[in-house]
Amino acid sequence: MKNFLLLFTLPIFLWSQNLNELIDLAQKNRLVNSYNYGLDSLKDEYKSVKQGYLPSVDIGANYSQAKNEISSVADKTTTAHASVSYTLYDGGKREDTYKSYESNIKSSEENIVAIKNQIALDVVNYYYNYFSLLAQKEAKIKEIEQLNAQYERLKKFYDVGTTTEDELQKIISNVESANVNLHEIELNIQTILHNLEYVVGQRVDLTTGSTIKESIESKESLRADIKALEYNLDTKLNQANIEKSANLPTVSLDNTYTYYDMDFKNNAYSYPIDDQNIFSVNLQWNIFSFGETKSKYESKYKEFLSAKSQYEYEKNKANVDLQLAKKAYEIAKLKIKSAEASLKAAQSAYEVIKSKYQNGLIDNVAYLQSLSEKFDAISTLKAATFDLEVKKANIIYHTGENLKDYIQ
Repeated sequence: MKNFLLLFTLPIFLWSQNLNELIDLAQKNRLVNSYNYGLDSLKDEYKSVKQGYLPSVDIGANYSQAKNEISSVADKTTTAHASVSYTLYDGGKREDTYKSYESNIKSSEENIVAIKNQIALDVVNYYYNYFSLLAQKEAKIKEIEQLNAQYERLKKFYDVGTTTEDELQKIISNVESANVNLHEIELNIQTILHNLEYVVGQRVDLTTGSTIKESIESKESLRADIKALEYNLDTKLNQANIEKSANLPTVSLDNTYTYYDMDFKNNAYSYPIDDQNIFSVNLQWNIFSFGETKSKYESKYKEFLSAKSQYEYEKNKANVDLQLAKKAYEIAKLKIKSAEASLKAAQSAYEVIKSKYQNGLIDNVAYLQSLSEKFDAISTLKAATFDLEVKKANIIYHTGENLKDYIQ
C-alpha cells in the first residue's frame, strides 16, 4: 500500500523545481541547443578549411583505344598519374583565414555564455515575480475574507434595521472590486507560468526558498555578449585582410608522376619513354584588376568599422546599465525599510479603526480603507523583498559574472 501511494506522490516532487533547477532546465532548452549546433558546425567548417591547406594528393588513370593508329596515337593506351600539390605562400590569406575562424569561434562561444546568462536572468525575474504575485493573491484573498465577514456582521444589523442599505452595498461593491483584482492577479500568475514553460521546455511547479548571494564587491568584467562583439571585431578585420592578400603573389609547388603504356600494333611507332615525373614551382600574381581587390578590401574594412562602432556603443551602454543596476539595488533596500514601516503603521491604524468601527464610532468607509491599506502593505513588503533578489541578479548579470553561481 505504501508503494502504491508513493507512485502518486512521486510525480509531485519530480515536477517541483527551485530556482537553481529551473535555470538548469532552461539553459538546456532548444534555443541553447541551436547555438551549440551552430558552434559545432563552425568548428567543423574551420577543420575542413585547415585540411584544405594541407598538401593534396590526386591519382588518376585513363584507358583509350584509337580507330586509326598513327605515330602519336597508339592503338591502345593506358596511363596512370599521381600528383602532389601544396600552396607555399598565398599572400597571408591562409593565416588571416585561420585567425578569422578562431575569433569567430570564440565569439560564438561567448554568445552561448551570454544567452545562458540572459536566460538565467529571465528565469530569476519570472521566479520572483511569481512569488510576488502569490503574495498579492494571498493578501487579496484575506481582504475578501475580511470583507465577507464584515458583510455578514453588517447584514445582521441591516436585518434588524440598525444600519442602512447603502452601508451594505459599499461592502458588496468592495468585494466585487477585490474579486476582479484577484482574477487579474491570477491571470498574471498563469502568464508567468506559461512563459516559464516556454523557456524551460516543460510544465513547472515552483518551490520557494531560493535566494541570490550579494555581489556588490565583485570584480567587474565584460559581459559575455560584449566579449562576443569584441571577438567579432577581430573576425571582421581578418576578413578585410583576406581580401587585401589578393594584392600579393601566390606560390605553389606541384609534383606529378605519369606512367604510360602505349600498345602500338606497328613496332615502328614505339614510344621512347614509359613514365615521366615533373616537378614545378608556380607563381601567380595579379598585378592589375581595375581596383577590384581594393574595393573588396574597403568594403570589408568598413564592415569592421561598423562593428567597431556597435561594440563601443554596446560597451558604454553596458557600463551605464551596471551603474543603474547598482542604484536600483540601493533603492530596493530602501523600499524594504519603507514597506516595513508602512506595514507597521497600517497594522496599528487598522487595529484602532477596527475597534472604533465595531463600536459604531466610525462608518465602514474608514474601516474598508484601513483594511485595504493593511493588506496592501503586506503584499508591498513581500513584493519589495522579492524585488531585492531581482535587483541583486541584475548587478551580477551586468558585472559579467555567471548568475547561476550565485543562486543558493
